Amino acid sequence: MIKYYPVILISLLFSNQLLAKNIDIQENLDLSFKCELEKKILKNSEYNYQVFLAKDLNEKDLNKFEIKSEQPEILNINGLSSFLSKSLRLSVKVVNKNVILFKGIDNDSNYSESGIIDRKTGELVHEITRNIKSENSEKDITFYSCSKKEKV
Repeated sequence: MIKYYPVILISLLFSNQLLAKNIDIQENLDLSFKCELEKKILKNSEYNYQVFLAKDLNEKDLNKFEIKSEQPEILNINGLSSFLSKSLRLSVKVVNKNVILFKGIDNDSNYSESGIIDRKTGELVHEITRNIKSENSEKDITFYSCSKKEKV
């Protein structure tokens, strides 16, 4: 759990900067990762931020998670979810030497997905929020450990 604190801290630091600038692509990238599911935190009507380990879930690892960026503002995320694969939905796009941060919100502003990957450690946090406008919003926060794959 302690190893996730730097990722959370980085995301909080970047969230302040993102209020002023939602798009900041500093590098052209073409990366591919294999990510192992570590755990998931659920917050809904049944669970209140309950933690489930990978062995307790019926979910799979990410065998092909890809990130492509192109200065000044193109960021494509593939393999994490079909929602994020549609780059037009991404409202937050940050790529620098330390992290890649992204967020997408649906047209009704009632569903969002975001993620942050630490490029040095390979830690990936993926958050899905449903029913944002409701008092009973739901969250799925998934943690992965990723390693770079060589492009073939």
